[in-house]
Amino acid sequence: MREYQSFSAFWPFYLREHAQPMTRVWHYVGSKLAIAVLIGAIITQNGWLLLAVPLAGYFFAWVSHAFVERNKPATFTYPLWSLIADYKMYFCFLTGKLDEELDRAGVATGKQPRPGKEA
Repeated sequence: MREYQSFSAFWPFYLREHAQPMTRVWHYVGSKLAIAVLIGAIITQNGWLLLAVPLAGYFFAWVSHAFVERNKPATFTYPLWSLIADYKMYFCFLTGKLDEELDRAGVATGKQPRPGKEA
């Protein structure tokens, strides 16, 4: 049975499962590669490349869970929410909002708290 019944409840859990910065880096690599392969499939109109999109995206993520984070990927229990959360995490990183999201989820970032925030 699934523990999380909404994406908003799942999101902090997802961030805690990606607490190590290198885990997130490898997820970003996979996310960018998956997007690149998808674009390549569209440009070349090669449907076979579509099979490589999930492989490109998940390979680096799953390796990082095995060797960096040492936990089970949330994808196995929450496949759609994990996919959405992966790109949300990537977008938050690109827009500079990830540290705030990590703070809210209780993930230590190693950075000094912003003024007005409790330590």
